[in-house]
Amino acid sequence: MASVGIDHVTKRHGETTVVRDLTLHVRDREFLVLLGPSGSGKTTTLRMVAGLETVSEGRITIGDRVVNDLPPGGRDVAMVFQSAGGLLPHRDVFHNLAFPLRVRRERRPQIERAVSVTGRRLELDGLLRWRPPQLSFGHRQQVALGRALVRRPSVFLLDQPLSNLDASVRSARRVELQRLHRELGTTVICSTHDQAEAMTLGDRIAILRDGELQQVGTPRGVYEHPANLYVAGFVGSPRMNLVPATLDGRLAVASAFAVELPRALGVERAMLGIRPESLRQRLEPGLPEVGVTAERIEQVGAYQLLHGRAGADELVARIERSFVVFRGDRVRLAFDPAHVHVFDAATGRALL
Repeated sequence: MASVGIDHVTKRHGETTVVRDLTLHVRDREFLVLLGPSGSGKTTTLRMVAGLETVSEGRITIGDRVVNDLPPGGRDVAMVFQSAGGLLPHRDVFHNLAFPLRVRRERRPQIERAVSVTGRRLELDGLLRWRPPQLSFGHRQQVALGRALVRRPSVFLLDQPLSNLDASVRSARRVELQRLHRELGTTVICSTHDQAEAMTLGDRIAILRDGELQQVGTPRGVYEHPANLYVAGFVGSPRMNLVPATLDGRLAVASAFAVELPRALGVERAMLGIRPESLRQRLEPGLPEVGVTAERIEQVGAYQLLHGRAGADELVARIERSFVVFRGDRVRLAFDPAHVHVFDAATGRALL
């Protein structure tokens, strides 16, 4: 396996900059997830690492080699595309899995052994004589992944590998990808627009927006300490409540509540961030409270989401299912000031 270095990389298509001055270092055997919406530069970044796109500026290293000028075949990487493309429709699963090994002119016993092991690992052993058009999309994607696995490359690149699957299948595939990563000890770079998927799969997450890196860190670190307003609103389901406030020294005043901050932050206008799970229906002495008028109640398994309005602001609270509340009710919710995030309203930068 190998580490991957992306050093001050920029990619332009004519006058359009798709990736801007991106620097990322993926550790050997790490599972790194590129997270962002469509158009954020995730797939382009993977394609530059794979050698399918040229680099306009900067350099890419795999292990200790600079690979900017190497063709895809010389980089020892395998890429699995979102569409499960590249399969041979006229050949069965066995021959699709064997194809990369045949190209390398490996001996038949080695090919059969590798295909057999990969087929069992991906639960394809009962489908080896089927052709791709006869398979479900999920199975075709498994074949595409298997064809990458049999090569045992230094780096796996997965471009939104679960996005076209049903929700129940996606959950199972996430578990399988984690298991494969542990078993093979591979270096993986995976792109997705699904933040739940990123939080589940990644050792670290790199969040992209319009081709620029917003933050990189562990799933927990990014969730608990977002670097800016964009990350705060993008990571988390439901998203973080973001409320405009005026700061007067240590006191932050929103339209429906006030909270004392641990220190003065040197700005007058800010956005306060409160996660829905930080709003609680149990009131406690000393904790700030906010009155919320319920507008919609959403039942979500073991808890419910209360969507409501507090003054001029909309809030979402994740509360216990046993708490009885109806549309139009006025409820008071408490929150711990230690769990309040503060962002500069002008720059979006995290202040607290």
